[in-house]
Amino acid sequence: MTWVIWRQHRAEVLALGLLVAAIGAFLLAVGLSMRSLFPDGAAHCAGVLTDACSTAIRRLNDEHGYASKMLSLFNLVPFLIGAFLGAPLVARELETGTWQFAWTQAVPRMRWLAVKLAALGTVSAALAVALSSSITWFRQPLDVLDGRFSADAFDLEGLVPAGYALFAFAAATAAGTLLRRSLPAFAVALGAFAALRVFVAGWLRPNFQAPRTITEPVAATDVDLDPGGPRGMTADRLDWTLVSGYADSSGRHLSVVEAVQMDSAARRAGMELSAYMHERGVQKWVQYHPADRFWAFQLMETAIFAGLAAALLGVVVWRIKRRVH
Repeated sequence: MTWVIWRQHRAEVLALGLLVAAIGAFLLAVGLSMRSLFPDGAAHCAGVLTDACSTAIRRLNDEHGYASKMLSLFNLVPFLIGAFLGAPLVARELETGTWQFAWTQAVPRMRWLAVKLAALGTVSAALAVALSSSITWFRQPLDVLDGRFSADAFDLEGLVPAGYALFAFAAATAAGTLLRRSLPAFAVALGAFAALRVFVAGWLRPNFQAPRTITEPVAATDVDLDPGGPRGMTADRLDWTLVSGYADSSGRHLSVVEAVQMDSAARRAGMELSAYMHERGVQKWVQYHPADRFWAFQLMETAIFAGLAAALLGVVVWRIKRRVH
């Protein structure tokens, strides 16, 4: 049966393997150039403002500033890995009518399904892990300097790409089983994948754990104040800042409109905004997630996508148990 699975899906597996290999080769070439900027390692320049480090960081931004935009394009690769293997898994049999032969042979229908799901699901996860490993290696200097909670880091490193690929695989397989067509199944899986990714990243992820809050009085000499909110106010530069702002002396959070009104009042009084706020006991605050929560958040998000994938595969099993006509 392994030979049959390979014969049926070798084109998809080889194409996806070549895609991941090509991405890995590209990242290796560019990553070597990036790392050459830091002979002693990027960690040597973390928080250090020597002339050599300042030059290296400036060149990193100038020569490799496109990295974030480029990596954002790879967000669809885990979906492609899972959906290209999942969409035709059952739908192809139903489209061509070969299910009448495949499901009536010596191999029981449930064993046929279990082996296919296990084999192709494992391939999906393995290819996603290979992609994640390449991107993690490539981003190492950026991670050391900027942290791993940005979208082009968190969504493409660690364990979550495997979870994304498994969900895409399960969604495409379930859609193909219900719709009996590969292309519509691919489209439905893409919509489900995009919607879930946006929901998890935009709402669930920031609430995986309660954020921490730092509050401190506005200093009269704090000349970098912005009415839109304080900047750079975290325990560590690698932390994930969620939201920041100002509070009055009683601790009530001020709206952006109120902060802008204070800025206007300070200008009319001929004062710096910081001095104006300091006289009125205004505090600045920021909510953030510490950098050391990265792996905990990775495990939580991977569990969400893997759990939903298991539920969708349960739908596939339920549907195939019923005789398809």
